[in-house]
Amino acid sequence: MHIKKYLLTGLLVWLPLAITIWVLLWLVGLLDAVFGGLLTGVAAVAPVSSGDVIERLRHIPGLGVVLVFSVLLVTGALVSNVAGRWWIKQWDKLFTNIPVFKSIYNSVKKVSDTLFSSNGNAFRTALLVQYPRAGAWTIAFQTGTPGGEVAAHLGNDWVSVYVPTTPNPTSGFFLMLPRTDVIELKMSVDEALTYVISMGSVAPAPTAETPLK
Repeated sequence: MHIKKYLLTGLLVWLPLAITIWVLLWLVGLLDAVFGGLLTGVAAVAPVSSGDVIERLRHIPGLGVVLVFSVLLVTGALVSNVAGRWWIKQWDKLFTNIPVFKSIYNSVKKVSDTLFSSNGNAFRTALLVQYPRAGAWTIAFQTGTPGGEVAAHLGNDWVSVYVPTTPNPTSGFFLMLPRTDVIELKMSVDEALTYVISMGSVAPAPTAETPLK
């Protein structure tokens, strides 16, 4: 019995670290693979004499991560001024006029602008909702409010929510619920995600406003 207890305790200590390292290694490998593909394209058009340099770059671990980080940082700095924003508009005009490509690009851009905009409200609030039936409660995240034709049918006092699955919150369900049917939680989004991923075993600490039962 003691051996089983010690094994489970050791697993709980090492598992988070092991999974974190695995995810980071996977991310580094993915970015290095993208960088390697870019180098292959460069090698195809570059002079033969530059082949040795390209091969050396290909075998430097983590260089893809550094490159992606640098590109994102420089791009963010450039588009923070008027000239940079003008170039972004030209970039958007170019890609939104390419058949087939424009539908994918526009969809992804709208979603990313909504999720990552500092002025947006998507995924800023954790909610308590009844799902998949009345009387069964789960954690959800507010993504906005219904708009367009949907809002015309439903009215104004509705909210759009995302109900994540457990333990993988990247998949889930999109629902539109009356505002009176949702309970806004004081916990942060990170705490709510932890609660979902842990299947309720890691509950956030109660706040001063949380009623004690």
